[in-house]
Amino acid sequence: MTPELQVLLYAGLLQGVQYVLMSVSANLDLGPGKTMSAHDVHRLGRPLAEMLGVRAGRLYRAFTNHFEGLILFTLAVVVVTLADRATGFSAACAWIYLGARILYVPAYFFGLAPWRSIIWFVGFLATMAMLASALVF
Repeated sequence: MTPELQVLLYAGLLQGVQYVLMSVSANLDLGPGKTMSAHDVHRLGRPLAEMLGVRAGRLYRAFTNHFEGLILFTLAVVVVTLADRATGFSAACAWIYLGARILYVPAYFFGLAPWRSIIWFVGFLATMAMLASALVF
């Protein structure tokens, strides 16, 4: 397994951890009656995500944000791996992405501005560099 694929595996596990954190927090905020419902807006009055408290809402947004980042990162890993362009540079980019995503969760949870945005940008930049490296190396 290439280092890039290994990091992708860890990023998937991180997404699972984020799901658990977000789910537990949402259940504590709203109770299982709402969180286990069909989430019908007409019955609840507004989307479930809008009912979350500050901290649960931040965990929810960090969780959905990781899905968005994970799409690009997965694309980068697939391109680098299938094009046989994996290098030490692409592996370093993958690890930087994962480190940024790990740091992003507490930064978002605790509302650390502007650090949350800077951390996000580091992960994004690492992903873009990984994609660009497939064209160069």
